[in-house]
Amino acid sequence: MKRQAITVLAALLAGSSLLCAAEALSYPTTRKVDQVDNYFGTSVADPYRWLEDDNAADTKAWVVEQNKLTFGQLEQIPFRPAVLNRIKTIANYAKYSAPFQKNGYIYFYKNDGLQNQSVLYVQKGEQGKPEILLDPNTFSADGTVKLTSFAISKDGRYAAYGRTAIPGSDWHDIYVMDLRTRKTLPEVIRWAKYSDASWRGDGFYYSRFPEPPKDKVLTARNEHQKVYYHKIGTPQSADVLVHEDPKNPTFYVSVSVTEDERFAILTEQDPNKRGNTLAVRDERKGEKAFRPIIAEFSEDSFSVIDNEGDKLFIETNRKAPNKKVMVYDPRHPAESEWTTLIPEQPELLEYLNTAGDKLFAVYLKDVTAHAYVYNRQGKREHEIALPGPGSVGGLGGLKSDKRTYYTFSSQNYPATIFKYELASKKASLFRAPEIPGFKSDDYESHQLFFQSRDGTRVPMFIVHKKGLKLDGKNPTILYGYGGFNVTLNPTFSATRVAWLEQGGVYAMVNLRGGGEYGETWHQAGTKLNKQNVFDDCIAAAETLIKQGYTSASHLALQGGSNGGLLVGAVINQRPDLFRVAIPQVGVMDMLRFQKFSAGTGWVADYGSSDNEAEFKYLLGYSPLHTIKAGVSYPATLVTTSDHDDRVVPAHSFKYIATLQEKAAPTSPYLIRIATNSGHGASNLTKNLEEAADIYSFAWRNMGFTPKY
Repeated sequence: MKRQAITVLAALLAGSSLLCAAEALSYPTTRKVDQVDNYFGTSVADPYRWLEDDNAADTKAWVVEQNKLTFGQLEQIPFRPAVLNRIKTIANYAKYSAPFQKNGYIYFYKNDGLQNQSVLYVQKGEQGKPEILLDPNTFSADGTVKLTSFAISKDGRYAAYGRTAIPGSDWHDIYVMDLRTRKTLPEVIRWAKYSDASWRGDGFYYSRFPEPPKDKVLTARNEHQKVYYHKIGTPQSADVLVHEDPKNPTFYVSVSVTEDERFAILTEQDPNKRGNTLAVRDERKGEKAFRPIIAEFSEDSFSVIDNEGDKLFIETNRKAPNKKVMVYDPRHPAESEWTTLIPEQPELLEYLNTAGDKLFAVYLKDVTAHAYVYNRQGKREHEIALPGPGSVGGLGGLKSDKRTYYTFSSQNYPATIFKYELASKKASLFRAPEIPGFKSDDYESHQLFFQSRDGTRVPMFIVHKKGLKLDGKNPTILYGYGGFNVTLNPTFSATRVAWLEQGGVYAMVNLRGGGEYGETWHQAGTKLNKQNVFDDCIAAAETLIKQGYTSASHLALQGGSNGGLLVGAVINQRPDLFRVAIPQVGVMDMLRFQKFSAGTGWVADYGSSDNEAEFKYLLGYSPLHTIKAGVSYPATLVTTSDHDDRVVPAHSFKYIATLQEKAAPTSPYLIRIATNSGHGASNLTKNLEEAADIYSFAWRNMGFTPKY
C-alpha cells in the first residue's frame, strides 16, 4: 500500500510539469447527431458529421471555442515567447533559391530574413544589378497570398504567374506580365488548380475546373478538369477548349509543351490508378488531334522529359521500378519498338533534367543523392562531386544555357547554391547562407538502419548536437510520411535548430509507401499493405528507445497530411510509445476522404470505402474510427487550417472531437486551427508561430524546460 502511494505521488509530481492538469480541462461541447452509414452490411456511426460543413455557423462557433481553449493553454507555457523569439532569430537570414536563366537574364527568389513571402528578382547576367520583378508581400495586407508559379514565354516577352486565389487554398489565378514594361495585363485566368501555364507561341495551355458552388469552394469534389489555350490579350471567356473527358469527371488532365514548342504533350490520370496515359501532337505540323503514345491506364507512369528532333525522351517505371529513360520514335510508335536511352539502375532515379546539350540525372542510394552528367546519347560522362551525403535540387535549364545551378543540403548543412559549368565540367560555390549563431560543426547527422516487424530494412536519418548522451532522456521528434511515392530527403531546417540546440534529437524515418527505393517500396505501403507503414514507424520508435536516444516519456511523433494519418494511426495502435503526438493537416477519416476536394486522387494509394475489401481494411486503421474509450493517449496537438482545401479541416475536427470525448483524461487533447491559411502555412510568420507552439507544447508535456 505504501509502495502504491509513492507511485501515485510520483505520477502526480510528473504530471505537474505537463501543459495542464487534464482533469481540469473543460473541452468545448461538441454536439452529436444520429448519423449512421451502412458499408456492405456494417453500420458505422459518424456523430460529428455536421463538422464537415465549414461554412455552418455552428462549425465556425466550434472553431472559435476550440482555438480559445488551445491558445489559452499555450499561453500558460512560460517559455513559449522565448521559443518564438529564438526561432525568429535563427530564421532571420537571407535565403536564396537557385537561379534560372532566360534570354540573358537571371531570375531568383530571395527572402531578406523574416519576409512573409520570398521576392522574385531579375538581373542582366551574373554581374547585373538585382531588381524586384514580383513582390508577393504586396499582394495582400497580411502577406498570405503566395506567388505560386512563374513561367516565361519562349521569346522572353511575357511571363505567366500564379497567385493564390484564397489564402492557403490550392485555387490560384494566373496573371500575365509584359516583361518589357513590367506591367501586369488586364486578363486573369480563374479557377486553376494543380496546373501551371505551359507556353506555346503567343499564349499558353492551362488546366482549370468549373467554378464551384459559392458555399463549397473549399470542400467540393474537384471534377471535370479541362485543358484550355489562352491567347495573350484576350479574356478568359475566349479561351479555346483543348481537351476534356466528360465520361470520366474525376480524371486529371494537363498539356505541357517541349522547350522548342514543337510538341504538345497530353497527360491524363485516373485517380484509381498510379499510372497515366500519354498522347502527343506536332504543333509545327499543325496537328489538331492528339496521337496516343500510351493509350491504356495502368499502374505505370510516363513523363516526357525532352525531345531530340521528332523523337521523345520518356521517363518511366514500366518494368523498371527504379525508373529508366526510353526513346519514342513516331515512325516506330509501338512500345515494343522504343529504345533505351538510360537503363534502370540498382539505385532510384529521383529525377532527370536537361541543360545545354546534357542530361542531369540524380540518383538516390539509400536516400542520399548522387548527381551524374549524361550526353544526349545516354552515355554517363561523369559524377558531380557533392559536399557529402545529402540532397540535391536543380541541375536544369535551357538548351542554350552554358551553365546550370543547383542546391545541396543535409540535416546539418544549410541549403547552399553551386554553379556547374558545362564546358569545363567544373562545379563551384555560388552562394552560401549565413545563419546567425549556427555552426554546422556543432551538430552531427547520420543514417541508421533498423528492421521492421517483417524484417524489412528501413533507413532513418538522425541529427543532434555533438556529444549527445544516449541516456534515454533526450527530447526527440520522430517525423514520418510514408505515402504517395514521396521521398523524405535529408535537408536542413533553420527552425529545427531551435530544437536541436537545446539537446533535442530529430529523427526522420523513410517509411514504406514513400519513394525512397522506387515503385516497389511505394507499393509496399499502399492499399492493403498500409499497415507496413505503421509497423515501420513503430519499429523506428522502438529503435530510438532501445539505442538510448530517448524514452517513451521524451518522444514525440510528428507528421503532416498523409503523415498526419500516420501519427493518428500509430498512436492509436501504440499509445504507450509516445508522450506527445503532433498530427498536422491529417487524413483522419479514411471512409470519407474521397468525397471532398482532391480526395478522389488518393484512391490509388489508399483504396476506397466503396470497395468492400478495402473498406474493411481502412476501417481497421482509420484514426477517427480506432480511438478507444478510456485509453490514455499521448498529449496531442492537432494542427489544421480554415482554408485547407487539399485535406479539408473536417478530418481534424472530427478526430479531435472524438479524442476529447473518448480518451482517458490523462493528457491534453487540443487542436490549433490557423486562420487565412491552408495545407501549409500561408506565410512565414504563421509558419514560425506554429513551429514555436509545437516545440513549446512538446517540451512542456515532456517535462523539459529550454534554457535561454
